[in-house]
Amino acid sequence: MDDQRFWQHAADHLVRYGGAFTPRVIERAAGSHVYDSEGRAILDFTSGQMSALLGHSHPDVVRAAGEALGTLSHLYSGMLSRPVVDLAKQLADSLPAPLSRMLLLSTGAESNEAAIKLAKLYTGNYEIVAFDRSWHGMTSGAAAATFSAGRRGYGPAVPGNLTLPTPDAYRSPFRHADGSHDWETELDYGFRLVDQQSSGSLAACIVEPILSSGGIIELPEGYLARLKEHCAARGMLLILDEAQTGLGRTGTMYAFERDGVVPDLLTLSKTLGAGFPVATVMTSAEIEQTCHERGFLFFTTHVSDPFAASVALTVMDVIERDALVDRSQVLGKELTDRLLDLRDRYEVVGDVRGRGLLQGVELVADKESKAPADELGRAVTTACLERGLHLNIVQLPGMGGIFRIAPPLTIETADLHAGVDILEAALRSVA
Repeated sequence: MDDQRFWQHAADHLVRYGGAFTPRVIERAAGSHVYDSEGRAILDFTSGQMSALLGHSHPDVVRAAGEALGTLSHLYSGMLSRPVVDLAKQLADSLPAPLSRMLLLSTGAESNEAAIKLAKLYTGNYEIVAFDRSWHGMTSGAAAATFSAGRRGYGPAVPGNLTLPTPDAYRSPFRHADGSHDWETELDYGFRLVDQQSSGSLAACIVEPILSSGGIIELPEGYLARLKEHCAARGMLLILDEAQTGLGRTGTMYAFERDGVVPDLLTLSKTLGAGFPVATVMTSAEIEQTCHERGFLFFTTHVSDPFAASVALTVMDVIERDALVDRSQVLGKELTDRLLDLRDRYEVVGDVRGRGLLQGVELVADKESKAPADELGRAVTTACLERGLHLNIVQLPGMGGIFRIAPPLTIETADLHAGVDILEAALRSVA
């Protein structure tokens, strides 16, 4: 069918589930580009849905997926296969003690759902704390801990979800006398509010090391350590959601490594499948044993699927073989330098933040007021697409539009710089 009929059928038959669809019909994808129905190449600065860590159609992943589909892709959920056990061992070897036990699932929301259930069963409590700009998924428990969007119109969320202020260094009202961000006071204040909200049944705190849908908000150095102290003082577990920050994207294998803080539960998804639906929960032997004894139940259709494990094993092998963690660090430095240069030269570029190949650019009306510039953000997004660059912009109340830049770790250096060149051209054309 031609493009006009395509869009008519889409309008007639699809349920709309978020913002507007990108106005291109995508026919194929390879490496760091997707290609539309007119054959135009579009540089993908979002790695699909922040997931195609190795780029699109990576030959090793394609080969592993094909072999798994032809030999062993799906089993009764109570059966085990070698790829699943091999993945559990490989993940455990890549993580610090005591994160040695794996639950293999399909999506990030599902892994966060399972982690929340484990925390509730282990502690015997039910209250979950998350940032006020959090996004942890769309299933009931994960959605209840999601505060950046989607809370209105559906009736009561799962009871017991409380918030902490997001430590946004660019906009936080908590300041030292010299104007720098006073995140320590902000965090302590947040937990005083938690204590006032709580019914005395605190189970866990779930956070991303870098909030992505919350606007690429990087937790300050020292924040995770202090957060874990607050959790320990209240008998809470710490859950880290590394759906987007895991497996090298930030310049370390896992983002929490920078801080030297080991969570009680770690969830991985997006990057682990490199575009396929793969997710895991990692936790300690002690938490797993206690929850098992108490009857932990998460028996789903695709739990421990060998296909998912085969793909994830290949992703991890490619990351190690091709030294992609180091590559992310090197390219991330080049990306930071380019984006900071834009910030220095353009009045509408208010802030640049993030690490490695997960970075954000916040657009504002002007640097002095920091006023949101929603229309500008939409115009720049459109101008980028017209020039062959796909960028995702987050627009939340009280913030400027934040571009989320997360290209594949395999992106060519020239393509990385070409993408920033397009962003600058788009800024010049509409600012």
